[in-house]
Amino acid sequence: MTVNDCESKGAGMEAGHCVIVGGGHAVAQLTASLRQEGWTGPITLVSAETVLPYHRPPLSKAFLCGNDSDDTLLIRPREFYEKQAIDVRLGVRAQAIDRNARRLTLDDGTTLAWDKLVLATGAQVRRLNAPGESLANVFYLREIADVHALRAAVVPGARAVIVGGGYIGLEVAASLRKSGLEVTVLEAQPRVLQRVTAPEVSAFYTRVHEEEGVRLLTNVAIEAIEGEGRVRSVLLRDGRRLDADLVIVGVGVLPATTLAEQVGLKVDNGIVVNEQARTSDPDIYAIGDCTRHFNPLYARWLRLESVQNANDQARTAALALCGKPEPYRALPWFWSDQFDLKLQIAGLSEGFDDVVMRGDPRQGRSFAAFYYREGRLIAVDAINRPKEFMLSKRFLASQQSADPQRIADESIDIKDCFVL
Repeated sequence: MTVNDCESKGAGMEAGHCVIVGGGHAVAQLTASLRQEGWTGPITLVSAETVLPYHRPPLSKAFLCGNDSDDTLLIRPREFYEKQAIDVRLGVRAQAIDRNARRLTLDDGTTLAWDKLVLATGAQVRRLNAPGESLANVFYLREIADVHALRAAVVPGARAVIVGGGYIGLEVAASLRKSGLEVTVLEAQPRVLQRVTAPEVSAFYTRVHEEEGVRLLTNVAIEAIEGEGRVRSVLLRDGRRLDADLVIVGVGVLPATTLAEQVGLKVDNGIVVNEQARTSDPDIYAIGDCTRHFNPLYARWLRLESVQNANDQARTAALALCGKPEPYRALPWFWSDQFDLKLQIAGLSEGFDDVVMRGDPRQGRSFAAFYYREGRLIAVDAINRPKEFMLSKRFLASQQSADPQRIADESIDIKDCFVL
């Protein structure tokens, strides 16, 4: 293993300069973990956003329709960065990396010398390729600035069209309905959440959203967004026209890999990193949504867009940078809040060949879906079932499965359903 800064420090040398590019969850965790693990050298945080690292999940939920200030979202207060001697550069964008000289050029013309560089550049929204996409009141939702722009249009009675029936689209739909807007969700696939859930779970979310007054249209495509200066309607390819006062686009994200590509780092649907979050350059690390890593629990390469992955990768990178390498071996988990539903997901259901329900998704608002592949449990969707989520998360991380027949029988305690 290559000797890094903290290993050198342990031999009596001063730790070098660590420069971090990005401003999300991974960055907030990395700055804290570096200091906790013993990094004594200077740390500089460079973020194109003008706000310190903040919690992003509330952007599509309570923060969207509330009046909270930006500070309520901060992961750590300003005083933390001052106390930990973190040099914070907000509102500046990293433009170029010189790997040989170990210098980072910013768009304000300044350069930073680094000994270790960490890319936490996150992801960028996938744009909608349709005429009228640039009209006023067409919004994307990724950063806090997007919410500030959108809030002015969130008024009771306004007609909102949401493009995309994934988690973000449905979360926004729930938030806008609670604020009194008329909401229509457009999904190109035959069902909402098609890429990430079983048909039974999709049907459940369709039922709940319709019960709450959301209009869901599936198997539809947009021909154009219409209006003069600002959006007035959405034209579908089947000829239908939907009146709209605002349009919110949530059709996924793309990893922000431009910097990495410019300097020849290995990129393949994300910046490729090893089990210590190191890129193909041993002095450059990458963490969070921009990365692709090999997950030993699922024996395949993954690019994850989750707070859990961002935080866990940041801790892994900090350990490696400080000479205490441990392999990244985390079970992916996620959550989504919609209306009175708390969905908690343990593991990855992609590739499942069987799904077993614990509870009835056709009625009420509480059940869990257990996903199997070749007879082995690989993931769980728990809706208002915290016990099922917590136990499943623990057992999946230790690669234990669960008896499907016992899982389906709610008279059996969930902890008694798991087997080695």
